[in-house]
Amino acid sequence: MEYYGFVRHEIAPMLPAHADRVLELGCGNGATLAWLKANGRCNSTTGIEYSPDASSIARQHLDHVIEGDAEQIDLQALGQFDLILCLDVLEHLRDPWQMLRKLKQQLTPQGRIIVSVPNIRHHSILLPLLFRGQWRYQAAGILDQTHLRFFTQESAQQLLEQAGFQIEQCTGLGQQWAASRFWRWLGKLAWAKPFCSVQYILNGKIS
Repeated sequence: MEYYGFVRHEIAPMLPAHADRVLELGCGNGATLAWLKANGRCNSTTGIEYSPDASSIARQHLDHVIEGDAEQIDLQALGQFDLILCLDVLEHLRDPWQMLRKLKQQLTPQGRIIVSVPNIRHHSILLPLLFRGQWRYQAAGILDQTHLRFFTQESAQQLLEQAGFQIEQCTGLGQQWAASRFWRWLGKLAWAKPFCSVQYILNGKIS
């Protein structure tokens, strides 16, 4: 259950000072939303989670939890939100473009959306593919076997823009997670960041 329990502290620089109502797709056990509320960053928390086990834990921490497939849920019935989080969830969806268009309708005019997606251009994917012809799905990570969609920085930005969002910030993360000192050093160079960023976090508003 630890997989569902991480607080996504890395979104802190992109958070608004306060958001009255917050919705998170793929909320896991609710750790990130509970963290926001405990720190006074929001008043009401709503999570959507596919896993029954994670949902049961989330209900202990959040105001509202909807269990099920986010693409099949009537989002309009949930009302509008001041902040929507889609953290490592869009790559699991059949139609993330349509999902973002739906979410745009549930965002208040001054609301914000924060999205994170894994970077398929990372060196751990490119080099085995280029030199060994390997594309091996894994239990977790960039090539998680449940991923249906794959994104680079450019296509992640297009994903939001085509849904009607204006991107205010896009940040690559994960260079510092590399086990090798060489890759940690290389990740500091501007030209190498697209190959060393494990994921991209984007902050957007309605355009």
